Amino acid sequence: MTLNTSPICSPDDRPARQFNDAAEAVAELKRLYTEATQYLQMQFQAALGGAIPECRYRAYYPEIRITTTSFGRADSRLSFGHVAEPGQYAATITRPDLFEHYLTQQIGLLMTSHDIPVSVGYSTTPIPVHFAVLNDADLNVPQDGVLPFLMRDVFDVPDLETTNDAIVNGVGFTYEDGAKPLAPFTAQRVDYSLARLAHYTATSPTDFQNHVLFTNYQFYVDEFIAYGREALRDPASGYVALVGPAGQRITADDPDKPMMDPAKMPQMPSYHLTREGGQGITLVNIGVGPSNAKTATDHIAVLRPHVWLMVGHCAGLRNSQSLGDFVLAHAYLREDHVLDDDLPVWVPIPALAEVQVALEEAVEQTTQLEGYELKRIMRTGTVATIDNRNWELREQAGPVQRLSQSRAVALDMESATIAANGFRFRVPYGTLLCVSDKPLHGELKLPGMASDFYKTQVSRHLMIGIRAMESLREMPLERLHSRKLRSFEETAFL
Repeated sequence: MTLNTSPICSPDDRPARQFNDAAEAVAELKRLYTEATQYLQMQFQAALGGAIPECRYRAYYPEIRITTTSFGRADSRLSFGHVAEPGQYAATITRPDLFEHYLTQQIGLLMTSHDIPVSVGYSTTPIPVHFAVLNDADLNVPQDGVLPFLMRDVFDVPDLETTNDAIVNGVGFTYEDGAKPLAPFTAQRVDYSLARLAHYTATSPTDFQNHVLFTNYQFYVDEFIAYGREALRDPASGYVALVGPAGQRITADDPDKPMMDPAKMPQMPSYHLTREGGQGITLVNIGVGPSNAKTATDHIAVLRPHVWLMVGHCAGLRNSQSLGDFVLAHAYLREDHVLDDDLPVWVPIPALAEVQVALEEAVEQTTQLEGYELKRIMRTGTVATIDNRNWELREQAGPVQRLSQSRAVALDMESATIAANGFRFRVPYGTLLCVSDKPLHGELKLPGMASDFYKTQVSRHLMIGIRAMESLREMPLERLHSRKLRSFEETAFL
């Protein structure tokens, strides 16, 4: 028997159902997804046990679908929650348990805007077996050659030809039947990133919070863990756990429990100070470089966080700056190049007023300085992001001239990448950096260069980021998601 010509075996086909209640629609998505993945898990487990596959096993992602015949009654104040024009729209869905609140909210807005039901049923997109077994700790997909059959002859495997960012990049994505996208990512693209997140951060996607801090320095991790312990000691804080790599979890019952580095440290260790509803704060130590910054944001974006901020170290470019000064980015000079194919350098990355205000107010609260006095320790202006850590060793005329012409006040290797990917993925973003060296003025990043003032400011820096996040948490989502992030034709879902 040739498996490639074997019949396809699937769960029983079910006709799509119409729903006028968002919660009921999500419950149906959960039921269909569970049915599909359990079917694949059962068949895969049987194949691992030596059962000879008699057919090709396939199950499909569930989908949401709507058909509109009018332009609807969209609230002009909202930048999301409605489709641009009449037509057919669809979204394949994965992990509806993880995205339950998000889906309920987005479907509800869609129903309100267009006064129509949504259709929920199976799509025509197969679920790769690798993604179906991710949540079963007892199942692992072996490499080709281990099993007595070729994996792709019996089960669907990830298809990178259809796993891409065509929707968010705005290159005219449509589904095979001509339906336009409802959501910024397809189900397979989401599953791909959920798997990558677990690999790179050594934490579960379920622990990620809606407010994400990125840093490029280990010191912030130590401070975040210390802050998390204190928050857990305070019942009024609302925080319920501090989660670290390898499933480590600290709760209010034992706030002094050690947080150990795992034997195999992940590339981007992440720490989650959790609250109910995902309203806590996640800190990701992305390390150094625009490639890491892009990788982290590429995958965290599928979780649809409410905001992400960069809080890290930078080189000060002005003689008037001191080590430990803060830089609030109002603009970005992008010389990182990692996003050039996805977001051309001629695309401006605007500052978002809501985030800028939250960061400046957090600096004022933490330093007890305001107005003109705040200028003693904080500058606003252009932050340049470059892809060469040792840029100062190159011939200086070119780089320095460009930095001067751009009016840059600071340089790092991550901030513009994070902001640009926030713009691309429609995730509100911001940057507050701390000056750790001044290479143009002879103050290189060398041991012993840090002043007491610098050490004090760095210890404040994380607290500023946390306070900014706690302020943004109280802001309605419709205010935080600025129209600056939305193009002419957008998906209804955030």
